[in-house]
Amino acid sequence: MESNAPIGIVAGKGLYPKLLLQAIKILAPNRTRFVIGFKGETDPDLRHDCEVLYWFNVGQLSKPIRTLKKANVKEVIMAGQITPNNLFKLRPDLRALKLLSKLKETNADSLFGAIADELESSSIHVLPAITYMENYLTTEGHLFGPKPKAKAIEDITYGYSVAQKTSSLDIGQTCIVRNGTILAVEAFEGTNDCITRGGALGHGKNVTMVKVAKHNHDFRFDVPVIGATTVKKCAEAGINTIALEAGRTLILEPEAMKEMAKERKISIYGIKSSVG
Repeated sequence: MESNAPIGIVAGKGLYPKLLLQAIKILAPNRTRFVIGFKGETDPDLRHDCEVLYWFNVGQLSKPIRTLKKANVKEVIMAGQITPNNLFKLRPDLRALKLLSKLKETNADSLFGAIADELESSSIHVLPAITYMENYLTTEGHLFGPKPKAKAIEDITYGYSVAQKTSSLDIGQTCIVRNGTILAVEAFEGTNDCITRGGALGHGKNVTMVKVAKHNHDFRFDVPVIGATTVKKCAEAGINTIALEAGRTLILEPEAMKEMAKERKISIYGIKSSVG
């Protein structure tokens, strides 16, 4: 990894791109930060956290790559999500159309994996999404809030095994469990709707959320993250325990999460990963 060369950030929505840009400024202050933003997705306020911000439509591929090459950017990090529904509202350019025509599946993993490969083929190396964010990785054991009870630990273990299976099928990386019963599995709707659906079925008692990364997760374009917004969503849905795969998920707002977990009496726990 370069230490002084410019670096590109392909920024989706959410807090992750902002924290990444701030981390780069601290850990690699000599790197000029070029951000590729997408209209309707990327936070416009990122302009305060980078040197250069370029805007494109979701679906454009040729111009962003040309822009990065013109700026002599040889390394990029893909950070933040694109709203799932917008993946079906693409306005692809010719290069993107060609890429899409080669895909056998059109889920988020296959699409963003193909984009990462396209960047690599253009001599732009895609760094793992956790680059510069290692301090935010989930650690093992009890993290915040009250310690989980024995029954919750059992649900965490069961939910982890189920979430590993569903994520390996590209269905979703989150599941909701209560007393050994799977109430909800994340699918195309995303984590927040899964939380709402599972919480409602659990009636706010002994409900656990488990979030993992896939066994063969491609960390070039995706890393499971959680922040205070997710904890608040869980509290509103009546979820009492949150479990995250250690070393393979990111906690973006640890202090805010700690305070919220204490206030709302939500246990937050790091599961020992079975990978590696």
